[in-house]
Amino acid sequence: MDVLAAMAERRSVRGFKSTPVPKETLQKILALAGRSASFTNTQPWEVAVVTGQTRDLLSQKLMDAAVGGVRGHSEVPYPKHWPEAAAERSKTHNINRFAALGIARDDTEKRETLRLRNFEFFGAPCAMFIFMDQEYGPWSTMDIGIFLQSIALAAVGHGLGTCFQASLSNYPEIVKEALGVPEHKKLLVGLSIGHPDPDAPLNAYHSSRMALDEFTSWHD
Repeated sequence: MDVLAAMAERRSVRGFKSTPVPKETLQKILALAGRSASFTNTQPWEVAVVTGQTRDLLSQKLMDAAVGGVRGHSEVPYPKHWPEAAAERSKTHNINRFAALGIARDDTEKRETLRLRNFEFFGAPCAMFIFMDQEYGPWSTMDIGIFLQSIALAAVGHGLGTCFQASLSNYPEIVKEALGVPEHKKLLVGLSIGHPDPDAPLNAYHSSRMALDEFTSWHD
């Protein structure tokens, strides 16, 4: 698959088969992602790959915290406000996603079940956690965004899917303790990766995209 096809096919996958992903495949994906551009070649990304028993134990710890009502506190603050157009896109996306799953707006039980699936990695056999030394600044965060997109595209090229999950950054202490990550490393985001399950209800929904002219201006 060429890069243009991968860009067209990439989407957030929220339902995976339990089929393990060979370590060699994950190594190839991360090695390609390591070619990503970064400010003055600083390459600020650090990745913890979680599979097997460690994956299961960490999933349980995160689930226990979420079910137990432990308040999340991501080290990357969530946005408090969006521009009006962005807020409308986000609102419409959430409405359409729940509607596609047949979940009513007032069905808090099903909505909570869906939220908790994040901490099961949507069934994926592998999760990755992306860290950055706290001495880096905003430019490095942008570099890591490029790195993440490279992971997603390389995964598609290997017949895999990914889902970037802000929820997995909600409990940084739990993740760092489980993985032996020093406190001065900032947890930015987590992601699930594996073979997409075409029968998973969550994969039936496709989010919309802005038209080109909505986000582009031309200056001749």
